[in-house]
Amino acid sequence: MFESLTDKLQKTFRELTGRGILNESNIEEAMGEVRLALLDADVNYDIVKEFIDQVRQECLGEAVLKHVKPGQQVIKIVSDRLAALMGEANAPLDLQGSPATIMMIGLHGGGKTTTAGKLAAMLRDEGRRPLLVAADLYRPAAIDQLETLGSQLGIPVFSDRTTKDVSAIAEAARKQARHDGCDTMIVDTAGRLQIDEPLIAELVKLKEAVQPNEILLVSDAALGQEAVSVATEFNHALTITGIILTKMDGDARGGAALSMRRVTGKPIKFVGIGEKLEDLEIFYPDRMANRILGMGDVLSLVEIAEKKISEEESERLEQKMLKNQFDLGDFLTLLRQLQNLGGMGKVLELIPGGKNLLDNADIDEKRLKHVEAMIQSMTPHERQHHQVLGAPSRRQRIAKGAGRPLVEVQQLLKRFETMRSMMTKSKMGKLARMFGMGDGGGMPGMPAMPGMPGTGMDDEDMDMGGMGGMGGFGGDGAGSNKTLGQKAKKAKRKKNKKRH
Repeated sequence: MFESLTDKLQKTFRELTGRGILNESNIEEAMGEVRLALLDADVNYDIVKEFIDQVRQECLGEAVLKHVKPGQQVIKIVSDRLAALMGEANAPLDLQGSPATIMMIGLHGGGKTTTAGKLAAMLRDEGRRPLLVAADLYRPAAIDQLETLGSQLGIPVFSDRTTKDVSAIAEAARKQARHDGCDTMIVDTAGRLQIDEPLIAELVKLKEAVQPNEILLVSDAALGQEAVSVATEFNHALTITGIILTKMDGDARGGAALSMRRVTGKPIKFVGIGEKLEDLEIFYPDRMANRILGMGDVLSLVEIAEKKISEEESERLEQKMLKNQFDLGDFLTLLRQLQNLGGMGKVLELIPGGKNLLDNADIDEKRLKHVEAMIQSMTPHERQHHQVLGAPSRRQRIAKGAGRPLVEVQQLLKRFETMRSMMTKSKMGKLARMFGMGDGGGMPGMPAMPGMPGTGMDDEDMDMGGMGGMGGFGGDGAGSNKTLGQKAKKAKRKKNKKRH
């Protein structure tokens, strides 16, 4: 979703850091570019003005202008301010009481019913026993859709097709939840094409009847500034407790995510990132700020990897990297593992500079199949000893066998060698600091940018834009899946403790 905004901000920061010495003139020029990028992303004008004023004031501070690498300090300021704009910290659900009640509200077509199912699945995986309640009595097949989702997930659904009284349905559902031992009730309400008085009156009546712990507004991120207006009106009428942005994997420009928290004062709690029922993520403002700036999101990547990559395979790759034995066969294994995490496009967005692996081109499965075909066209000996592929005849044979141009084979080998070199150079302390885990002064929870304070790496080391971070799936010691996984598990336990 943030691709255009990310590209524009990265271009601005590259130009800024290249100047070495900052002054009021070039900071003002950079802030002008940032302003245009945010406005083009459909961020509210007043919010953009306030944001730029705050960043400019900090950038002109003595601590920045006299810093050894002031350009990177500006990037840190923008990152911190973006995170603050979106809420600074994630906001956990209030799940007190039994059953805890969550009302899902929003306009028609925003993905409310599907999101109710996704949220139920997430809470179930955290050890809760949710009950889905079908309270959308107007949209054709809304009840059927929720019942189908419940069947797919193995989660019970309460419905009553004999009445149009949503408050009575909710009360009956509460009794059913208590009887069946369900500790969370998720109420899927009706939407409209636009906010109207009957819709608001029905939702207010329902709120009074069930006294929900949470009233979550489900909003399509592609609505842009209209989404901000809708959020404001719903909040005024019902006092919402949080926001779920859907379709974040689409072509929305990002304005809603950067505006709604500031305008409503209510946190974004979750984001929908795909059509699958597991495609719902907890919203972390700092992690999202990192993604917007192209810095990746290693912690989220580790949390996904823990669920889908075996520890045995991760440790095997880790040992090969530690012994400088990582070869093209291992690289193919790694690519296939990444594909299993929900698509390479999504994964590479979470790796700092990950899209550089494919030369900043659009990530699609076809390109990855080409890489796979080229490696499979090599002999086992060639995969283990890539140095022999310097021979033109071998490269031509591989290109012919894979049905790809010779130049693609050459590019693949060059990028692999760069990545392998990164893994060798990135000793434990360096990689730990790159992931923000050591005491090197990096931004908390954020992989460092090339040349950022605390990375211990220079721009030459970071030539692949952080591709050495792929060691997080079994790389150099401190960057291994096991070590990062322990950190992610600890954070998850703290999060669940707060929720429960």
